[in-house]
This record gives sequence, structure tokens and C-alpha cells, in this order.
Amino acid sequence: MSDPSVDVPVETDAPVPGAAATREQVEAAFHDPKLANVLYHDWEAATYDEKWSISYDERCIAYARERFAHVAGTDGWPYGSALELGCGTGFFLLNLKQAGVLDEGHVTDLSPGMVKVAVRNAESLGFTVEGRVADAESLPYDDDTFDLVVGHAVLHHIPDLDLAMREVMRVLKPGGRFVFAGEPTEKGDWVARRLSRLTWWAAKKVTRLPPLQQKWARPVAELEESSRAAALESVVDIHTFDPDRLAALALRAGAIDVRTVTEELTASWFGWPVRTFEAAVKPGALGWNWAMFAYQGWLRLSWLDENVMSKVVPDELFYNVCITGTKPAVNA
Repeated sequence: MSDPSVDVPVETDAPVPGAAATREQVEAAFHDPKLANVLYHDWEAATYDEKWSISYDERCIAYARERFAHVAGTDGWPYGSALELGCGTGFFLLNLKQAGVLDEGHVTDLSPGMVKVAVRNAESLGFTVEGRVADAESLPYDDDTFDLVVGHAVLHHIPDLDLAMREVMRVLKPGGRFVFAGEPTEKGDWVARRLSRLTWWAAKKVTRLPPLQQKWARPVAELEESSRAAALESVVDIHTFDPDRLAALALRAGAIDVRTVTEELTASWFGWPVRTFEAAVKPGALGWNWAMFAYQGWLRLSWLDENVMSKVVPDELFYNVCITGTKPAVNA
């Protein structure tokens, strides 16, 4: 297998994957959301898959496939060439590729650390993707290049969404499709953040109790490091979305056949405290039984949300919104 292509600017002085942001870097990043995104995501790159229980097996392949199909259907599979914006460690595009949604993959992120990990993850799965460090507001690709553009939990990090969406439409081929999933709604995010803060505070208190401290408590230095990097979330998490306004954004950029769907109500009320608790305790303390409890609990509540709650609860109360649309064909 040939070596994957990674276009990482040599002049960057961003931290290597896994490096913690210093106090001085964090302070500077509070005034620069793009710098904040680089620092925060480079810091998380080496441990991001573990933190969010990301895998490249049938569990996450099914998740990615179902998110895509839920909003965009299954027509047109496989798409010939696909680009992921804000790829992180490659979770969405790599699992979509394994699901048969696309053939040729390209990944981009503002974080050099994330791009490196995404390309490495692809290689470990036995295929090559091209990776570039790139700003979603100025994509380094020619017009009409891709059949598909995807992203997962990326739009809320981008300062100028109108500019980024115009870039998406520019690099899509006529008739090409975009799919963005996992974007926080205004009301869903409000609830999730408060549940997470309460869980973080309670977990730190409880695990410091003498009977639990040795097995459960993370070292104070690790908690302080996590808190310092987490402070950047107030900078990197720029937007929340109303489904109708998100659709209007895509229409302004020239998209047609725009559609949004929302997901996760009770599943988010369960999932965010679970993930926060996992991050607050010592790695490895919870074990396999906990992992299965968390996964099966999320699955059951997601089913409840999709098949019951979505019929009676307004869509803006759900946590996630997904959007798709297409670029007009030449003869349209």
C-alpha cells in the first residue's frame, strides 16, 4: 500500500496530537476561534476515539450508515468521490466508506493532529484517504470536484457558515449531495450542557470519597488539564441551530432539495451524563459491563425518540439536527 497523502503546512506550530494547550495558548485562543479549534482538537486527537467511544467496527458503521440514510436516503450509493469537512479522527467518512456509501475519500480539518490521526485510522483499516489541513471557509479544491461532501458535528465550529456553505456548493459536482449530521440544536444544547456540568461536578466530588478514590478518581493534574482544555469549548462551540434557519442557510448558498431531521431527545439526556461521567473517572475503571449498559441504553432511547417522541415533540427540542441538499444539475 502506498503512503497516504497528508498535506500539513510545515510552518504550523500547533501542538502534536495529544499535547496539552498551555495556559498562554488558551488565553490567546479566547480571542481567536480558529486558533482555539486547532489547540483544542490537536490536544484531543490522540485520545478522541477513546473519549467518545468511537470505533470502526459494525457498531459505528451502523451508526454512520443510519444517520446518513435517515436524512438523505440510500439512492446513489456508492458516491464516487467524497470530502469530509472537520473530519476529526475520520469517524464519519471512514465508517461511511466501510458501509458502502462512498468509494474515494478525502478528509480535511483545521487541526493537523486530527488529520494525521484520520489518515492513520484509514491506513489501519486497509485503505488510503487523502488528508489536508484546510479551512472550511476556503477549501483547497477546484470547482466541481466531489460527488459528496459530509461532516459530523462540524458546522457549529465554523465562524462564517454562509461562506463555508458556499464553499461546499462550489466544490460539489452538479447534482452532488452534502450531508451534515450531529449538529446541536439551540434547546437541546442548553439541556445537554447543564446535565454535563452537573455530572462533572458530582463525579469529581463522589470519586474523591475515601472508599472510592483509589479505584475511581483521576489524578488532580489530569482533571485540571481536562478543565483547561475544556474551557476552550466556549470558544470552539460557536453555533447552535434551529432546523428551519439551518435549512435557510443551505438555500442561500444555492442548494436545492434541502431537508432537515432531528434526533436524540431522551437519548441525549442519558448520553451526555454518561459520557461526562466516563471522562471524569480513572480510565479503565468502568469496564465492559458499563460500556454495554451505556451503548444499549443509548440504542433503546434512540429508538424511543425516533419512533415515539418524534411524533409528539417539536423538532427543535431534540439535541441533534441533520441536513442534506444537492447542487443543481447543469441542465436544471
